[in-house]
Amino acid sequence: MTGQDRPEMTALERQGAAAKAAARVLSVASEEQKNRALLAIADAIIARADEWLAANAEDLKAAKASGMRESLIDRLALDRKRVEQIAAAVREVTELPDPVGRTIGETVRPNGLVIQKRRVPLGVIAMIYEARPNVTVDAAVLCLKSGNACILRGGKEAINSNLCAEKIMRAALETAGLPADCISLVHDTSRQSSAELMHLNEYVDVLIPRGGAGLIRAVAKESSVPVIRTGEGVCHVYVDAAADLDMAAEVLFNAKCSRPSVCNACECVLVHESILKPFFEKALPLLDTKAVQLRADGPSLEVIKGLGHAAQAADESDWDTEYGDQILAVKTVSGVAEAIDFITLHGTQHSESIITEDAEAAKKFLDEVDAAAVYHNASTRFTDGGEFGLGAEIGISTQKMHARGPMGLEELTSWKYVVYGKGQVR
Repeated sequence: MTGQDRPEMTALERQGAAAKAAARVLSVASEEQKNRALLAIADAIIARADEWLAANAEDLKAAKASGMRESLIDRLALDRKRVEQIAAAVREVTELPDPVGRTIGETVRPNGLVIQKRRVPLGVIAMIYEARPNVTVDAAVLCLKSGNACILRGGKEAINSNLCAEKIMRAALETAGLPADCISLVHDTSRQSSAELMHLNEYVDVLIPRGGAGLIRAVAKESSVPVIRTGEGVCHVYVDAAADLDMAAEVLFNAKCSRPSVCNACECVLVHESILKPFFEKALPLLDTKAVQLRADGPSLEVIKGLGHAAQAADESDWDTEYGDQILAVKTVSGVAEAIDFITLHGTQHSESIITEDAEAAKKFLDEVDAAAVYHNASTRFTDGGEFGLGAEIGISTQKMHARGPMGLEELTSWKYVVYGKGQVR
């Protein structure tokens, strides 16, 4: 009796075994075959858009009834334009170079052995993520192109959308001649399914949590499957004394307001004490257009209120909160050194930006801030696989082992050493 058909297996173990078997097939599939499957998925998403939108409407109805806040409903919602964008993104993945099988290093030893370092898939990638149905497709197609099978466990808020997306993609895989089990969704959205997935070591090679800080920390603490932490984003913009204040106001507005619910949005602005009034004179009118709520420390609070704007006093918890909403913490600092110290204490190693015309201050910030992405005179919102030229991404890794920053196709591979000899013995 094989491991795939033991009667005592749980439903998730059977799903894991099926994914493991599919991963073996997918690991040696040609780039042409994988691209054919991706195009089939893109075509099916468009052809069955009405079906997917109807499923999403059920999720939206339940979300609104439960009182979900608007920024999260925005992440959950699909419309025809978003569906078309998702399908276009799938097609774009076919244009990306396939990393699997690529030789990334070669040496010839004195004894004549030829040692190659060659990219290979990770195997079976599991993901636990929250209410964003586009992630279901993004993750599945990136895993597919990089030769990995995937087991996806989305949140209950998007279960109807995710079930429909799974059905569409699995059918498309079979039309392209690949096993449907290359992509599978955990249908049970209870905590029990998450807990079991975190310990599915026999079948899952790596687990990627994607969502809020609470989810990511819980998975990292509990899982016995190796975890790549992604998406925990308490990001800062530091406005230096030597900043171009018009630029600083525009960058902050973009970093906070362009899409506040995503992990690369700014949650805290650090402002040099010498420019509080002139900076806020330029920044507050922009932030007011989006009704941004301010949580400020003493010096900044005094200036903001003196300019006739509403704000409330920040407490210690504000420095560590990923709001995911139109809320911004404001901290006064004495210079770049204090800004770096504050980010070291309260940041999540995601994305940090300095706005300054002082080259020495910029260098100090870029060199000393420990984050996956550091910026000079630019918005943190650029931390994204597409913006970095990687195509789509499965998440933003905030750790240092194996992958860091936007995780594209290469970051979903490992490598093995392939050694050619002519009878050498040691």
